[in-house]
Amino acid sequence: MAERADRPRRSTSIRARATGGAAVVVLVALVLGAVAFVAVLRGSLTDGVRSAAEQTLDGLAARVETDGAAAVRAEDDDVLAQLQDGDGRVLARTDDGPDGPLAVDEEARYGHDGERWLLVADDVDLPGGGDAVLVVGAPLEDAEDAVRTVTVLLVVAVPVVVALMSLVTWFVVGRALRPVDRMRREVDEVEGSNLHARVAEPGTGDEVDRLAWTMNRMLARLEASQQAQAQFVSDASHELRSPLATIRQHAEVARAHPEVTDTARLAEVVLDEGARLQDLVESLLLLTRVDERGRERDRAVDLDDLVFAEASRTRATSAVPVHVDVSAVHPARVRGDERLLGRVVRNLVDNAVRHAARRVDVGLGTADAVVVLTVDDDGHGIPEADRSRVFDRFVRLDEGRARDAGGSGLGLAIVAAVVRAHGGSVAVSTAPSGGARFTVRVPAEPDPA
Repeated sequence: MAERADRPRRSTSIRARATGGAAVVVLVALVLGAVAFVAVLRGSLTDGVRSAAEQTLDGLAARVETDGAAAVRAEDDDVLAQLQDGDGRVLARTDDGPDGPLAVDEEARYGHDGERWLLVADDVDLPGGGDAVLVVGAPLEDAEDAVRTVTVLLVVAVPVVVALMSLVTWFVVGRALRPVDRMRREVDEVEGSNLHARVAEPGTGDEVDRLAWTMNRMLARLEASQQAQAQFVSDASHELRSPLATIRQHAEVARAHPEVTDTARLAEVVLDEGARLQDLVESLLLLTRVDERGRERDRAVDLDDLVFAEASRTRATSAVPVHVDVSAVHPARVRGDERLLGRVVRNLVDNAVRHAARRVDVGLGTADAVVVLTVDDDGHGIPEADRSRVFDRFVRLDEGRARDAGGSGLGLAIVAAVVRAHGGSVAVSTAPSGGARFTVRVPAEPDPA
């Protein structure tokens, strides 16, 4: 844990990373969009210039075919036109036209005195006979000025938009993370002595609100766990102290007044209390293992075999004249830990025998893919107000049900923990005979077919 705590942390906040990431994405998108827009705009304006040049070419070609080369020389000064023969010699040109021949290639350009022209050419028939090539140019200045203006605007606008977007993102992310930072401070102040503290929930219904709600549930579970642990330690220490105190008391009496008690009596007390102490420690260890690891084995278990074996053991060892009836036990198979499930059956039967008047009835069957185990006694039963806590650890009810020959008070707690580890449930109700009925429900082993 110390290694993890000393691990260097990134200094960049989520707010800064989110703002930087958004800025980079928007910048790339805007740059690509601007480049594409400028390319499309240039192409569109160039197509417009070309269309204008082709219209001028068509009109001038018609006049050349009628009036000859004089039609070219008669054109306005703002028109670039040139008439060439088949060998490329200039037959006529406008005042802006060069003395040398213009290029007749498609998409040809011509520059002169800082001006750029887009050239288009077409074959024409001269009036006196013969062929010629007419070349007409349209100025690109207006189109290029428009492209330059748009480019400058985009160069200025893109950084401004990115800066504004970054500012908005910084502000929005900061406001969104403000409750998280407050929750961090509140949780950082929570210690073992104030687990009752809770995080303020914004009540907005968003992810931050759900995070606060989840953290409060976690704190509530930690508080409940701490309280249960403290109560458990208190109860366990009391239970462990009782047999030790009994052994010490009898030992002191035997040493101070050897005429009052003998070695056999002392040995009997030590053995009884030692057995009680051993049972308590084993029960505590079993509960700890179940809480930490759940069931340790996972295989098919014939629960009816465990019930029959436990009934036979009870009949052979019980000092109480109680009849254990297993006529309602039917074959049932579950999946889990055979040893832990056997402990469930033993604890329930022993509990029923201790509190029964004359008989204990055990039932077992399968219904809707659930194995149902019932253990009834004909004793005094359990008051409904106490049924919700009878499975708690070290809980003892009234003396009528608490007469326990050395019981640890953990038997039913072990039952609840083991059944829960097997994905089942256990409940207590009133038996038909008037006593207590404990009902265990565990998922049945799926049919291999």
